[in-house]
Order: sequence, then C-alpha cells, then structure tokens
Amino acid sequence: MMPSFTRRHKRNYPEYREPAMIKHCLTLRTLITVLLLTMLATGCASVNLEAQPETASQAIEVASSHSDRNEAQRYLLRSADWFQSQNDHESVRSILQSEPMAKPAGELKDQYLLLSMGSATALEDSAWARQLANQLQPDQFLNYERGLMARAATLQADTLQLADDNLSAAATLILLAQSDTRQNAQQIHDRIWQTLKATSDKQLSEQGGEIIGYEAQGWIELTGILRKPDMNLDQQGRAVRQWQNNWPGHPAAVTPPSELQLIASLAETRPEQITLALPLEGPLASAGKAIRDGFFAAYYDDQSADRSKTSIRVVNTAGQNFRDLYQELTREDQDLIVGPLEKEALQSLTDLNTLPVPVLGLNYLPQGTAAPGGLYQFGLSAEDEARQIADRLRQENNDQALALIPQGEWGDRLETALLERMAANGSTALDIERYFREDDFRAVVADLLGITASRERAIDVERTAGVNVEFEPRRRQDADAVVMVAEPTIARQFKPLFAFYFGGDLPVYSPSMVYEGSHDPSRDRDLNNVIFTDIPWVLDDQNEFRNTATQALPDMRGQLGRLFAMGADAWKLSKRLPLLRQVEGASIEGQTGVLTMASEGSIHRQQMWARFTNGTPQLLTPVSGDIQSEEE
Repeated sequence: MMPSFTRRHKRNYPEYREPAMIKHCLTLRTLITVLLLTMLATGCASVNLEAQPETASQAIEVASSHSDRNEAQRYLLRSADWFQSQNDHESVRSILQSEPMAKPAGELKDQYLLLSMGSATALEDSAWARQLANQLQPDQFLNYERGLMARAATLQADTLQLADDNLSAAATLILLAQSDTRQNAQQIHDRIWQTLKATSDKQLSEQGGEIIGYEAQGWIELTGILRKPDMNLDQQGRAVRQWQNNWPGHPAAVTPPSELQLIASLAETRPEQITLALPLEGPLASAGKAIRDGFFAAYYDDQSADRSKTSIRVVNTAGQNFRDLYQELTREDQDLIVGPLEKEALQSLTDLNTLPVPVLGLNYLPQGTAAPGGLYQFGLSAEDEARQIADRLRQENNDQALALIPQGEWGDRLETALLERMAANGSTALDIERYFREDDFRAVVADLLGITASRERAIDVERTAGVNVEFEPRRRQDADAVVMVAEPTIARQFKPLFAFYFGGDLPVYSPSMVYEGSHDPSRDRDLNNVIFTDIPWVLDDQNEFRNTATQALPDMRGQLGRLFAMGADAWKLSKRLPLLRQVEGASIEGQTGVLTMASEGSIHRQQMWARFTNGTPQLLTPVSGDIQSEEE
C-alpha cells in the first residue's frame, strides 16, 4: 500500500511549520512527482512515513530505511515536532542528533534549528547549544514567518546564552528590536541589557566592534562605560545620563533598561535615616559587634555616601522585645532598619501584612513562612551553600553522591536544601549519614561507603558455607562523589578515612565550615583535594577592602571575619534594595558573594570555589552556570 500524502497529524506546537509553508508551496504536480519518485525509489510501500512513531528509535529506524533523504528528514522533523509537543525533549534530541538527520539543507535546516533550539534550551543541554551556536547567524530568526520571528529570536538568544555566547545573544535581540516594532520595548531592552552584562570583558573588547549598526554600537558603548572600575553609584547615574545626551535617538536612550533607570534615580531615593538594630550584649554580642563594624567600615569606604545627609544610629536589641522596638522606631521617621540578627525577633514581625519602615533582617524566616511586605532577609545561609554544592555536582557530572551531615536543626535545613536542589538537577543522594561529634567516625565512614554491608555479606557467606572465606571488603561502586559537611577538626578525621576505606578516588565537596579562614597548611594538609565553597572575603587575596580592614582589625578573620563581611554587604544592600527587587537578574558583587534577590525578598549568595592543595586553598575558576560577578 502506498504511503498517503494527504493524511497529516494535527500540528499543535508552534515550533513546527511545514517547510512548504515557510518558503514554498508545493504544487499538486510537484506532490505527484515526489510521490512517484518515492514509489520508484522505495520500490514498494513497506516504509510508512505518515504513521506516528511510538519511540524515537522507531522513527530513526523508519527514516534509515528510506532512500529519499529529504523525505526521510521531513518525516523525522514531523516526528520530532510531535515528541516536542508532548514535552518529550529527550526523544527530540535523539531524533535530531541521529545520522539520518545529519546536514539538513534549505528550509529543512530552518525547521531543524528551530526544533533543536527548543529542546536544547528545555534540557539545558549546553553541549548541544554550543553545536547549534556554530550554525546560527544573528539574522537566522528572520528566515521564519513573521508570526514566528519573535519566538525564534528568543529561542536563538536562549541557545546562544546557554552556549556562553552572550554577545551574539545580545546581537540577536538588538536585531529583533529593529525588525519587529510590535515587541514591548521595555521588556526587550531589559533582556538586551542583562545579556550584555553577562558578556565577559574579553569578549566585549575583542568582538564588540564586529557588531555593526547604530543601535548595536550604542549598546556596546553604554555597556563599556558602566564597566569602568571604581565607579560609585552617583558616577554611574551621571554616566547613564551623559550617554543619553550623546545618543539622543537611540532606542535605549528613549526607553532605558529598568536597571539603568533605577541607577539614575537611586541617588535621590537612597535611605538617609538608618537604624542598625543588633545584639551588643549576651551570647550574640560578638556576632553583633562584628556586623556593626563591617557595616561602618563599608560606609566610610563608600565614596558615594553623602555623609552630610546620612544618619546611622545603633540600637542594642539584647533583651528587648523586637516587635515593640520596631513599633517605636517607626514613629521616629526612619527610612530603613538593618536587623535584627535573631531568628525569633525576625519572626515577631510576620503577623504584620506590611512593614511601614522597610527592614533588612540579618537572618531568614523558617521555610514556608510568609514574609510581610517591606521585609528583606539576608544572612550567611547554609542552604545557599548546599544548593551551590548540588549545582557543582551536576556541573561536574557527579550525579550520584554520598553525604555526611551533622545531626541537629541546622543539619536538617542543609540536608533539605541539598536534596531539593539535587532532585531538581536530576542528581541522586545515594545515602546520607547523620553524625554526632561523639560518634565513632570509622563506623560512620564505613557505613557511608558500604564497607559495613560488604563485611556483613561476607559473614553471611561464611555462615552459609560453614567455612572461612578469604575476604577483602569493597566500597560501593555506584557513588561519584562525597558531600562532607563538617567543621575542620572533624573533617580532618573524615578525609583520611575515605582513603582507608577505598574511597580516596572520590571527589569530596564541602561548605565553608570546612575552612577556618586563615592559612594553616600543616593542619589542613589532611584536607588536600577537598573542594569547598566560601565567600570572597575569605578566598580572594586581592580583596583590597579586606586587606585594609584586617590591618586595622586583625581579629576579623575566621567566623568573625565572615560576619564582618556580612555587615559590609548589609551597607551595600541598603542602597540597592529597590534595584534588586525591581530588576530581574540584577546582582551586586559583595564581600559574601554575588548577591541576588528572590521574589519574596530573600537575598541569596553565589560564593567562590577553592581546592585544598598542600594544605592551602587554591581558587578554582568558575564553571558554566555560576553567576558572573559584576562590578558595582
């Protein structure tokens, strides 16, 4: 039976367009000719290119048996479109990367690229995106119907960003803004700006001049101006206004990106009356004083601060009911309250719907607690570090991990964050051992690596056979890595035990608590090869602010140093909370990491990475997916 050319399954996904509808309309004569040629080529009707395949491999097999390569590729594209409409992007990838689909030409290639970009971005497959990026010109999206151009351009920009080619992504969006005036100018300018911000200095300087056109060169100049080092907030605002004067007809001068609008206006809206509410007595006194000192050090280091207008007063919260204190402060014409540090004090504000005076709390509400309007939350969150470890595992293809986590509420929160992010990343925690400081660490590690189970199996064999069996235990072979959450004194005991129990080849990842914060090569040699995340204040030896501060305050190292850095970032955040709140993707380079804000007002940090080598932390280069640091 001949394959039918009139039956089509319904197209219900925008990525697919019959190639004939894109550029050409096949005439009836052409169809008949193709039909006859198909019959002659196949010699029989055994290959049905109209039937919907149940699997990707079935589609590839059918296409492979067809001698007309173009028809086979059309069939594969229809099949890929159907699987994509079912959100089965794995099958789409199998089909589009198969041999019969290699080197499509003409309108088939346009269709192939559109489907490929859709599934590569859905799967976040950066390797596939890099392959596609080599085939994409900025004007590729202009090959599609007008109604599909914006969608194609967005997919193209997403694919290029996934391939770490942010400059080409920006060029695509600039061309879209020029080509399709129906687009929302504010939204597309915001996207262009965020994409240019993510472009590396090297790529911008080496390739920025290659993008031609008035609009593109205006964008490139604007980006370069705001990358000048040591520009404070006021200088950035003046630079934006000066650029607008120099490029009066530029679309971004007429409709500046939201972030630049805020930068231009932040100088007029920054808080001037600030209360620093911290515990300065009792068990949290050391922490409160370190944060206070960091806050004032950053304030006096900030050349953009108008000290003739800014008033900062410090209130000791130790022993006070914070809810009552907050009500008192709201009657005193304050613009911002920084604090409290205690979680319970922060929770006392949650029965308010909105805070009349904004609060930058230095802790986080329990997960699931609704935050009132005007409450921002910032701290050295263990959950942030757990998520970064989960992301690092995925980026380094270590998808099956074992974990050691201390008992207690802090460990519970860290474990939850780690497991949630690993699950989201498609990774698996094979086993988690929770431990107390008093535990036998040999037994803990033996259990984690499966040595105990291996021994028990040998005993069972001996018992069953009734004879002694020569036995050498083996660690479990399905683990890719170990997540070790432990303070230095305990971590220095765990790490050698991994090697003792045949797990010395497994990479080990830790949060910042594994490092005391000051060089001690003789003791930290036991931690060699441990990969850990920590804040720039600790890891960046070129940090001028830290070096100056620790010369004056040599005690600000280790945990107190981290709190000092947190105080410094609290000052930096106090000026830019509206920016982080209103501009999606906005970030600040701080002493505790690259700071971003979630929709509920929580500040999250992206830290640096290092590896112990000869007992000393050595910085690691960022991997794809890390948030790029930005100069303020």
